[in-house]
Amino acid sequence: MQTLFMNRKKDIVLALLLTICIICLAVIVTVFFKQLYYFDIDYLHIAKNTGLSKEVIKQNYDILIQYQSIFYQGTLNMPNFVMSTTGRIHFEEVKRVFEVIQITFVVTGVISGIMIYQNLKQKEYRFLQLTSFFSVGIPAILGFFVALDFDKAFVIFHNIVFRNNYWIFDYTTDPVITILPESFFMHCFMMIIIIVIVISVIMYWIYKKKRIVILESVVN
Repeated sequence: MQTLFMNRKKDIVLALLLTICIICLAVIVTVFFKQLYYFDIDYLHIAKNTGLSKEVIKQNYDILIQYQSIFYQGTLNMPNFVMSTTGRIHFEEVKRVFEVIQITFVVTGVISGIMIYQNLKQKEYRFLQLTSFFSVGIPAILGFFVALDFDKAFVIFHNIVFRNNYWIFDYTTDPVITILPESFFMHCFMMIIIIVIVISVIMYWIYKKKRIVILESVVN
């Protein structure tokens, strides 16, 4: 009985670590998937609304995304946009948040990998089912509230993550905000949710396949 309890506890811990890892992965993939923004340049009429060429917008966006990488430790300099002191501080804060996400992904990924290897050696697959449930449940709850009012959810998110109001940009002092419409961030959120759900479905499918194999081996 005690062994069973410990195994279930271990499965829950692994499932939680994997869920965090999956969510971090989804965020990282979305942030560095430039093609989503390239699509939105046309879809959201960013070039038309700002009066800037698509090439100029892409060049500055690429610099902004490169800046978010944990491997980039220089300053942020976008050639076509001036920045206020508060605007620069906000981008530095955003970078720190993304760096924490990238580090968390690596740490949870390594720990999860070790635990998964141990479970697979013992032919224990319950963690796949639990991870599937956790990773679907969290974005489903968040998605529900975001669907009700994205604008309000957007404000609440920034108030939780940041301890100041530097994220409220004035386009006259920080014109870069004109190429980062709120609708783009909504699309990013949708992509994160889709990635998490797809991974969750795949994990549940693997779990069901493994369960069938185990049951067939027991019957035979």
